[in-house]
Amino acid sequence: MKYTQLGRTGLKVSRLVLGTMNFGPQTDEAASHAIMDAALAGGINYFDTANVYGWGENKGRTEEIIGTWFAEGGGRRDKTVLATKVFGSMTAGDDVWPNHDRLSAVNIRRAVEASLKRLQTDYIDIYQFHHIDRHTPFEEIWQAIDVLIQQGKILYAGSSNFPGYKIAQANELAKAHGRVGLVSEQCLYNLAERRAEMEVIPAAQEYGLGVIPWSPLHGGLLGGVIKKEAQGKRRTEGRSASALENTKVREQVQAYEDLLDKHGLEPGEAALAWLLTRPGVTGPIVGPRTQEQLDSALRAVELELGEDVLASLEEIFPGPGPSPEAFAW
Repeated sequence: MKYTQLGRTGLKVSRLVLGTMNFGPQTDEAASHAIMDAALAGGINYFDTANVYGWGENKGRTEEIIGTWFAEGGGRRDKTVLATKVFGSMTAGDDVWPNHDRLSAVNIRRAVEASLKRLQTDYIDIYQFHHIDRHTPFEEIWQAIDVLIQQGKILYAGSSNFPGYKIAQANELAKAHGRVGLVSEQCLYNLAERRAEMEVIPAAQEYGLGVIPWSPLHGGLLGGVIKKEAQGKRRTEGRSASALENTKVREQVQAYEDLLDKHGLEPGEAALAWLLTRPGVTGPIVGPRTQEQLDSALRAVELELGEDVLASLEEIFPGPGPSPEAFAW
């Protein structure tokens, strides 16, 4: 495994991040524990989750599974850089009680305590805001984070799904008060979805945030979906199926798969390897449901794409370019 610093911090993290969203809904507890053991054995030390994972009536279940894994001992917690998130309501359905969601100081305090209990730990390495809160000022948010840092319950704060201007706003206010501010941003970023290159990633680089791309295979679209379908290995469904109904998208994906087949490369591994070449990227989040998927992700870290392959990928999936040139002169 290769490691890098998380943004401008002194924290060293693996270049792959283990995403745990499938733990509970799709992967049972025993299999989830086995995947986490294998990830740690493979050198992945950065684990990502969120308080709402488990979804529906089972919100919080994913954190509980991680907690029971930590409880098995063997240095699991000490070896893990743990990131979780706050924003969404933890109540089932639409029955959201006031102050039980978003980023008010009262909800941040409540959510941290609940996550710590489920995770069976006394601190969270990176506490992330799952979304922007248009109703809570950053003065209040940072005050709440200061208290948690002073109490030793969290070490760093990060963002997820923030636009560039909110990253700037948050960190300018933090800097004015002598705070560290945001140290990471999780954003939707992959070969097929490159809008983050316009402003989000430049803002993250400017302010020293590590960039953690989520959905690196774009919901499976970049994982060899057409070839697998033709071989009868899987039935295209969900977001991938909807995307492939668009003729232009299907042509792009076919060209992508043909290119990688020509070079003897696995599509999913190549998509991850491409992200690891991108400026500002710390490491993509991979969410394996099986050991085989984890093994494939681990191979991607060692995969070096040739300049000809990178140039061809750029032709198939051209990015929008940085702002303002992407939309102005």
